[in-house]
Amino acid sequence: MKKFILSTVGALALLGGAFGLGLEGRSAAQVLGGASDDFRIVPQNQTQMQLSFAPVVKQTAPAVVNVFSQRKVVTRRVSSIFDDPFFQDFFGGRSEIAPRERMEQSLGSGVIVRSHGVIVTNAHVVKDADELQVVLGDRREFEAKLIALDEQSDIAVLQIDTQGERLPVLKIAEGSAPEIGDLVLAIGNPFGVGQSVSSGIVSALGRTNVSASSSFIQTDAAVNPGNSGGALVDLNGQLIGVNTAIFSRSGGSNGIGFAIPAELVARAVDSAISEGRIVRPWLGAHTQEVSSDMAASLGLDRPRGAIVSEIYPSGPADNAGLSKGDVILSINGNEVNDDSGLGFKLATLRPGETARLQVWKNGRDNLMSVRVALPQEIPARDERAIGAGSPFSGMSVVNMSPALAEELDFDPYISGVVVSQISRRSAASQYFRTGDIILEVNGTVIDSTLTLDDTLRLTEERASWDISLDRNGRIQSGTVHYRQ
Repeated sequence: MKKFILSTVGALALLGGAFGLGLEGRSAAQVLGGASDDFRIVPQNQTQMQLSFAPVVKQTAPAVVNVFSQRKVVTRRVSSIFDDPFFQDFFGGRSEIAPRERMEQSLGSGVIVRSHGVIVTNAHVVKDADELQVVLGDRREFEAKLIALDEQSDIAVLQIDTQGERLPVLKIAEGSAPEIGDLVLAIGNPFGVGQSVSSGIVSALGRTNVSASSSFIQTDAAVNPGNSGGALVDLNGQLIGVNTAIFSRSGGSNGIGFAIPAELVARAVDSAISEGRIVRPWLGAHTQEVSSDMAASLGLDRPRGAIVSEIYPSGPADNAGLSKGDVILSINGNEVNDDSGLGFKLATLRPGETARLQVWKNGRDNLMSVRVALPQEIPARDERAIGAGSPFSGMSVVNMSPALAEELDFDPYISGVVVSQISRRSAASQYFRTGDIILEVNGTVIDSTLTLDDTLRLTEERASWDISLDRNGRIQSGTVHYRQ
């Protein structure tokens, strides 16, 4: 029997139709009850069941690359005798000898999204890399530089120098969203064996319980280590997601893989190219998922949406008229199921863009508009390094703001003076940790880095210091005895 080849415009759904459903003479719209421009059809005979994915693979695979990263790791060794707790106690600590360097390598995949050499991959593939190398499908190798990285969305954008050559690209599918049941192909380099293709279906959409900051596409296409950063494409040859994670106890594919949706990838790439970093618009409202009890007390028919628990003064939400206790049900017509879903939809918007919100307010539906913006750096960060003469010596402190909180992945509602860096073996390393918020020193409330600096200058000759700080949400107070 002649083998028919699938065109990239046609759609393939292999799970129906071969069972003699009597669909002859009916259009795709009649079969599926959809619009006439919906190309999803059920195979109607054995001939259609022998269609091939080969044309889609030929179209898309050249734009999928291998990404190799390498970083230097310094480990400090101790002589084996001092690993025994008895000798540690007897001699008062561990005996260090010369540090040892080793190189760590990681392997992932990437997708060319601009013909002049812009590549998107996962942040965890390239994080802390000293060297980055990209290998194209034709085995040519290029050094790559990191343009931008965002750990929260697990997206990184790279650039290679193509010497003016135009490379094949994958078009990002922004217009039409995938649907559960759609056939998809995952292309990448699993286990480093070379470029491979696997097929499956979209198993679920909007998975927010995988990460606190994204809304993933779930697929049963085989995704394994090395596929990270690779392409998830539809049968039109468009990029619908970037593979990022698997759910498996063994580390191999168990039919549950996750991909970052194309709309978030597109926004991150545009931001990286134009801003040199990946920026996310900010609503200026702290939200949380609506529980069953909350829904009942608020008069909602079921648990849905994200309830506003805190409003940042003069932020976008405050300016739009949102209040504590309001429930955001949808944004630009897209239903919101929890706070992670809300964060994802906001991350796909451009700063300055106006979004339409459906809000449950005072027991009824309301339509509101909010103009999203970048988090503000108010107050200015004013980073200061603390010199000798106090237990704070060797640390750097900074005024926290929503902008800096976004940059450091902190709670944007934290305010005050935050420890941003601590030198090894400094006085500060004995008492403080990065992320500590300094509240009071010797009875003086510390509301800015300038206040802390002035307080330390006035009291630097003291032998004891009364300090209060916030560490991971817990207030700790005590007296530190310090002599220089």
